[in-house]
Parts: sequence; structure tokens; C-alpha cells
Amino acid sequence: MFRRIKFILAGALLSLLFILPLWRISLIAPQYPNGVHMWIYINKIGGSEPGTLQNINILNHYIGMKYIEPDSIPELQYFPYIVGFFIVFALIAAFINKKWVYFTWTALLIIGCVLAMYDFYLWEYDYGHNLDPNAIMKFEGESFQPPLFGSKKLLNFIAKSYPHWGGYGLIMALVLGIWGTYSSFKRKEA
Repeated sequence: MFRRIKFILAGALLSLLFILPLWRISLIAPQYPNGVHMWIYINKIGGSEPGTLQNINILNHYIGMKYIEPDSIPELQYFPYIVGFFIVFALIAAFINKKWVYFTWTALLIIGCVLAMYDFYLWEYDYGHNLDPNAIMKFEGESFQPPLFGSKKLLNFIAKSYPHWGGYGLIMALVLGIWGTYSSFKRKEA
């Protein structure tokens, strides 16, 4: 019974990704003491204030980074379907209550998270390394890739990249899935 509840809760936590940001990238500098905070959702990019994305694009323009255009990022179109799949699959796993279904859900979610982080890294790499040679400000040999996770100094900015509320929900869903799968293998049944 408790395994079923863990997977129902995991599905509920994943549903938070439809309303809460998955990731947060913050830029802090003397001219922005409170920081500029970009929020990445599964289907859009926003920020802590209106115009955040526009402000980041203006800053990026000076060093030759491409504009961040959410409509040109295909992942924002299909990630909601992937998350929806995992929500429905978690509920099916709870209903079927078999260890192989729990294991499959958990393994697929782990693989999905690893692939998503790798994809995120590739996007950050592209934005931070493929700079316009005609940029207003040029810095030989510099890259402006924000960290995948953690903090990094970029010129006079500190760039911070961490999960946001939806990301913490995803982590909790993963923990519940691992816990539920482990407990199903620990018992003889299922």
C-alpha cells in the first residue's frame, strides 16, 4: 500500500512542473545587486520580474551571445508531453503494483533526467561558446557558459544555476520512485 502512495505522490510532484519553474539561473553583479533571475519552466522561460528575459538578452548581446528565444527551443514544446507521460505512468504503476513496473518507471525517469541535464549542458555550451565575432565587447579566449549546477564568475557577474521549486519536486518524485522501487524488491510479493 505504501509503495502505491509513493508513486501517486511522485506523479503529483511531477505535476507541479506545469506551474512551477524547473530551473533558475541568476546573474548577480554590482549593477544588479538583487540579481537578474531567469526561470526555466518545462514549456517557457520567464523570470522573477516582467522583462527578465529581455534584460538577459540585452546583456548577452554585448558579449555576442545569441538571443534566448523560447519559441526556437524545441524542448519547450515536447517536455510537457514527456512529463505528462511520467505522471500517467506513475499512476499506472501504483495501480498495477508490480515491482517490474516500479523499476521501469524509476529507471526511465533517471535516464530522462540524465538526458535532460546533458541537453541543458549542450544548450548552455552553445550559448556560451558560439559568440558573434562582431559583438560590441570582445574577450579573447573567454567563454560565457553558465554553470550546469553551482556558481561561476563571468566577468563582473556571478552566475548561479540551481533547481527551482519544480526541480525540487522532480527530485522528490525521483527519491520516492527509488524508495518505492527499493521497497518493492525488498519484499517477496509483486
